[in-house]
Amino acid sequence: MKEVAKRQEISLKYLERILPVLVKNGFVEGVQGKGGGYKLSRAPENCTVGEILRLTDGNLAPVACLDCNAEVCEKKNTCKTLSMWTEFHHITNEYFDGITIADLVNGKSV
Repeated sequence: MKEVAKRQEISLKYLERILPVLVKNGFVEGVQGKGGGYKLSRAPENCTVGEILRLTDGNLAPVACLDCNAEVCEKKNTCKTLSMWTEFHHITNEYFDGITIADLVNGKSV
């Protein structure tokens, strides 16, 4: 993890927080022995950025009332902005679900 953090210029604490989540959910597996570390458990083409963001950062909901575990908002029927936030949430998820790890590695323009 230290090597990855240094190479990618990201916080070791951040990696220590997200790698166990990725392992637990079958995205990454630990490799033991000389040259060990971590590797993807699935083909990069089968790992979307959306899946990973939802696992590591939680729901991508832009407002609390659209969170998966949110209670029904008492203003739902009169809220003037709910449809806007719902569409934004849909667009955000669709966008990140359309990008794979392979796309990132290959430098595909998204």
